[in-house]
Amino acid sequence: FAGGTLDNLSDARDTQIMKKLLNSHEKNLNVLDAGTTMRFLTAYFALTGQHKILTGTPRMCERPIGILVDALREIGAQIKYIGKEGFPPIETAGYSEQLTGEIAIRGDVSSQYISALMMMGPVLPQGLTIRLQGKVASRPYILMTMELMKKFGAKVSFSNNNVITILPEKYKATDFTVESDWSGASYWFAFAALAKEAEIVLKGLKKDSLQGDQQIMEIMALLGVKASFTPDGLLLTKTEKNDQFSCDFSDCPDLAQTVAVVCAAKGISATFTGLESLRIKETDRISALQHELAKIGAELSEPQAGQWLLSPVKSPFSHKKLTFDTYDDHRMAMAFAPLATMADIGIRHPVVVRKSYPRFWKHMEKAGFGLKFE
Repeated sequence: FAGGTLDNLSDARDTQIMKKLLNSHEKNLNVLDAGTTMRFLTAYFALTGQHKILTGTPRMCERPIGILVDALREIGAQIKYIGKEGFPPIETAGYSEQLTGEIAIRGDVSSQYISALMMMGPVLPQGLTIRLQGKVASRPYILMTMELMKKFGAKVSFSNNNVITILPEKYKATDFTVESDWSGASYWFAFAALAKEAEIVLKGLKKDSLQGDQQIMEIMALLGVKASFTPDGLLLTKTEKNDQFSCDFSDCPDLAQTVAVVCAAKGISATFTGLESLRIKETDRISALQHELAKIGAELSEPQAGQWLLSPVKSPFSHKKLTFDTYDDHRMAMAFAPLATMADIGIRHPVVVRKSYPRFWKHMEKAGFGLKFE
C-alpha cells in the first residue's frame, strides 16, 4: 500500500537488505546473514504467489526454516528446498488458494516464524488463527508484532490460551515513526556497569516501548546501573550491584551475551535459563561466549540441561592484552566492547556491527575510547 510515511528507519544492514529485496524484481535473492529477512520474505513471497529463490551466507543456510515452510505449505503455498531439507536456500513456487484458516505451531521456536505468519494473516481470504503449542518463547516480540499490525489497521488478538486470531482485513497506510533500538542501547548499559564512573544519556528510547529488550533496565538495575527518564533522554548512572544474579532470557535472548560479559567482569555469579535459541543464531552464541569469557578467566557451564552457570573473574585481568573474536556475530563484538573500560582490548572483524548498529564504533570514539581492531 502507499500513502504513509516511515520515519527514523534504521541504517542497519539488515534493514537496508529488507528494503532492497522487497523492491527487487530479480528472482534470485540473497539475504546474507539476515535471519529476520529470510523468515519474513519467505512468508511474504510464498503467500503472494511470487516465484523467488532465497539464499544467504553459509551460516544462514545452516539455520532451520522447516517449521515455517511446513506452516506455509499447510496454508497453501508451494515451497521447494533447493539443498538440504528444512534449511535454506528455498524457492517459493506458487500459491493459488488458501487451504486452511487455522494452523498449529510450536511456541518455543523463533518468534520470527510466528511474526512472519501473523503479518500475512490480514491479506489471506480466511484470515488466520495460529495456535501456539507448549511453552511460548520471545513473547514480547509476538506482542510487538500484534501492536504494530494494529497501527496499520489489522484486527488481531492474542488470547491467554496462546491463540493468535487475525481477521481478513486490508492494511491501511499510515504515518509511523520507528522506535530507537533497546537492543543497541543495552551495550551502553554495559559501559555504565563496567566503568568506574558513568553518566550516559541515550536519546530516542520510549518509556512505553513495545520492545522486549527494554527489560535491560530491570536487569541492569541489579547489576549496578540506574536508568532514569529525563527531558534529555534516558540517563544511566552507577548504583550498587548484587553479588549473585539469575535471569530467564526466554523473552529477551539478544541481551544474554551483554549480561554474561557484565556479570563475568564485575565478579557476579549468575544462573541463566532460556538460552536455547542462542545455538542457532548468527553463530552458536553459547559456544562463542564460553571461548571468549575464558580469556578473562570466567567460565560458562551447563551443569544440567537448560541451566547455565556463570563463574565470574576471580583475579584482575586489566594488565593483560586481550583480543576477542567475533564469530561473524555483531552481538559478540558489541557485548565484549565495554571491557574497554577495564583493559586494553582488541576486536577481530569489527565490521560485523554493520548488521544492526553500523555507527557503534564511532559512538565509542565519541565517548572517548581509542579503538584497536585486528
